[in-house]
Order: sequence, then structure tokens, then C-alpha cells
Amino acid sequence: MNENKQALDLTIIGAGMIVNDLLLPAALQMRREGVIGHITVVDMRSSAVAALRDSESIKRCFPDQSFDTCPAPGEPDSTDPELYKKVLAKQKPYQMVIIALPDQLHYPVLKGVLEFNQHVLCVKPLVLKYDQAMEIEKEARERGCFVGVEYHKRFDRRNLIARKTCREGLFGEFALGEARLLEPYYYRHSNFQNWFTCENTDPFVYVGCHYVDLVCFITGLKPVEITVSGRKGNFPNGKEAYMWTNGRVIFENGAILSVNNGLGYPNEAGGGNDQGLIMYFEGDDRSGLLDHDDHVRGVEHCYTVKCDKSFAYINPDFMREVPYPGPGLKPIGYGVDSVTASLTMAQEIECRVAADPANALAIRQAAIREVNEKGLIATPENSSYNELVQEAARLSITNGGALAEIDYSGEKPVVRLKK
Repeated sequence: MNENKQALDLTIIGAGMIVNDLLLPAALQMRREGVIGHITVVDMRSSAVAALRDSESIKRCFPDQSFDTCPAPGEPDSTDPELYKKVLAKQKPYQMVIIALPDQLHYPVLKGVLEFNQHVLCVKPLVLKYDQAMEIEKEARERGCFVGVEYHKRFDRRNLIARKTCREGLFGEFALGEARLLEPYYYRHSNFQNWFTCENTDPFVYVGCHYVDLVCFITGLKPVEITVSGRKGNFPNGKEAYMWTNGRVIFENGAILSVNNGLGYPNEAGGGNDQGLIMYFEGDDRSGLLDHDDHVRGVEHCYTVKCDKSFAYINPDFMREVPYPGPGLKPIGYGVDSVTASLTMAQEIECRVAADPANALAIRQAAIREVNEKGLIATPENSSYNELVQEAARLSITNGGALAEIDYSGEKPVVRLKK
């Protein structure tokens, strides 16, 4: 074991579903492994952090672990949108922060976190505008702060295989594809109804970005035209949102990807959601195919006792808690692998710094360049096409599905409606 490796303290900003279901379990497992030290979860809603403290799944999986919360037990809700800064003010620089907030809050909180010289993992999409992504990239690089973006599908083994196979030329040239990712209907009864509104986001931006990123990750192609149409509906609290979207992305080689998204997969249906990707390719007098059924992965369960679902398609690959030789259970899956990759990278960077502290900034900046060039972990630099796509998508959907284009010919890419 490298004697320079020290556990990094972690602050998680946000306490929603993704924190309970993936981010906190992954972090607690990494605490077992010595990558993460002290963990604090901060959220303005005392009820949200209380729900994490009382989470049966967390207790069952991690009877040997603990974490702090802000507000602390018994404290009321906070009215301070910068509550997280009070936590970070007590944390040493170059530790780790996970940002798990609604999309429109990412940019100001990223700026606030970088003020404290912290390494960052942010849930996708990083921000909603390309200029914001480049601003974050520049400031993080100058400070020597690593910033990762949690596009976890990159770490699904089938997608890593697809990237390697495609980059080796075995599929041919991407020509036509179709992706779908529809989240459960019960999302409409969650905290989504307080922020997932028409002026902020839509299903294409929120979950469609996973598959747009994935196609770019596999092929290396840049998106150039986007059109997104949406069907509106109302949450139980009356707020209006885009509940369903259909997007079309055209790539620089003329390939076309259709993307269907929504908050409407039936709660009673067998899967946790509905998702998948089909890609067709052209070669020398023949065609190629990539077909990923991410909805049914070959595992079905039917139970004799009362559960949320008597019959279910089980995804063993994203995030599952399984027995292992230690206490409680161990979370496994590509979702965990994705979180682990970024947090471990932050620890590795600080390990290199510990070996040569006189050159700390140069070492951190060199490590950030390595991650960007490798292209496996999404960063503001190597995944900035996602911000261009999100910007174009919002321009399209708010203009009735008009065609938006991304022009890369100038000094910097420009998004505009196509004439």
C-alpha cells in the first residue's frame, strides 16, 4: 500500500433519491476501503437528511458506518442556500465534494465549491450552458481541482466493450440509432414536482443526456443538430412540466439518433424503468449492429411475499447490495464503479502531491490533463459537447421543437436556431 495515500473527507451537497440509492452507499463502501474519511451530507431540508439517517437500506448495508448531517438531528430547515459553505469552511482544501442537486443549481454551487479548492464529482449534466462548463473547467484547472461528471453509463461493461470495438473499426460507421430512457411514474409524486418544471428542465435534458453522452463516448462523433419536442402535464401540486419528450440528434457524419424520454414508466410494470440503445452501422457492402437491452438484462424474479412488485425484471449491473465477508452488505455495479472512479482519482492526485508537495499545483494540473485525455471519466473539458446539446435542446423545446444547430467553425462553438 502506498504510504502517501490518505483518506479524503467528503461533503455531499443534496439528500435526494440518488444520494440514498447510489452516491452515499458508494461513498460509505469507499470509507470501508480507506479512500474516504469523514462524510457529511448537507441539505437545506432537515427532513431530507433525516430520511437518509433513517434509511433502512443504508442501515442494513452499513451497520458499521456512520455519517454526519447538516442540519444536525433536531435542527430545523435552513433558509440559507449557501449552507454548504459553512460545512466546507471547516473542511481542509483538496478534499472531495459531491454535488447532487437539481440541474439549474449546479453552476452556482460549483462556483461556490471551487472557492474552497475542493475536488468535485457532480451529477449529470454538469451545467446547462457551454460557456458555464468552460468557465468551470478553467477555474478548476487554475486551482488544480479535479472535476468529474457522473455519467455512469460510461462504466457499464457492455459500453466499455462497445467503445473499444467501435474505436477499433469493427462496427463500421454509425448511421442510425434509437435510445429510450423512461423513469417511473412515481417520480411525479417526489420532490421532482418542486423543480422539474418547464422553465428549468425536461426529460431529454435530465435523462436523455445519458444516451447522447454514451453515443459520443462510443463513437467519438460530435453532435451538430438537435430538435426536441415535448408533451406537457401537471404534477400533483399543479406545477407544469414536460412529462414526455422526443429528441433527434444529428452527428457530424450525418448519423441520426432518436431519443425518447419521460416520467411515465408504469409503477406496476416489471422493470425499474425502461431503457435501451440500438445503433446501426455501415461498412464495406455490409452493415453492423449494436443492441443493448438495458431494460431486461436476463434476470426475472417472482416473489411469494408482499413486495413493491410481485414480479420484477432485476438489473444486476447498475447498483445492488450483495453479501460479502465483512459486516452488512456491499454495493456493487457500474453505478458504484462510476462514483468510485472519480473519488479514487481525487485520492490518487493527492497521493502524488504528498510525494512532492513543492510542485503541488503542477502535479494536480498534469493529473487533470491525463484524465481529460483518457476520456473515460467525464470532465468539463472532454464532455463539453453535452452542454452544447443541452443548450440546443432547451432552445428547441422552448421554440416548439424548432431545429437548433451547433456550429464548431468559429473560435468557440455556437448554438442557435437553424434558419
